[in-house]
Amino acid sequence: MNLFSFEGKHPVVHPDAFVAPTATLIGDVTVEAGASIWYGVVIRADICTVVVRAGTNVQDNSVLHAAPEATLTIGPDATIGHGCVVHCEEVGEKALIGNGSTLLDGARVGAGTLVAAGSVVTPGAVIPAGVVAAGIPCKATKPIEGTSSEFWVETNATYYRELGQRHAAGVAPVQP
Repeated sequence: MNLFSFEGKHPVVHPDAFVAPTATLIGDVTVEAGASIWYGVVIRADICTVVVRAGTNVQDNSVLHAAPEATLTIGPDATIGHGCVVHCEEVGEKALIGNGSTLLDGARVGAGTLVAAGSVVTPGAVIPAGVVAAGIPCKATKPIEGTSSEFWVETNATYYRELGQRHAAGVAPVQP
């Protein structure tokens, strides 16, 4: 893992978290127990604070950052899908942000919400808890229930927590 201090602030990573060797964390970043930060992720907290709560997974090639002096909090057991840009204030507990989504300044996503892949949550938008939200701009479309809730929201964090432990124990560089 690539950890960098910036102007006296440095990342703090819980020993039970998995941070991939190609992830980069800069400045005022906190990663709590059981969280996983995957390959190619950049969390840049040079002008802001970023907190990744316990059990959360931030998947490959996502970028987390926030406005000056803001705090970006990713709630416990949340999922940030592959290739997301998360530049908001809050992603709630057990929320799932679909692949390639963009969350902009001041936006908030409620607990247990699924933001569909490719969505754009506009600046200052509030997506309520417990819904499926989609589109550009992203809007709540229906309450979350059934398969979407059971698999994606309820079990995804556990799956990635376990997979992160496997990677922590088993990933190794290969010599050409």
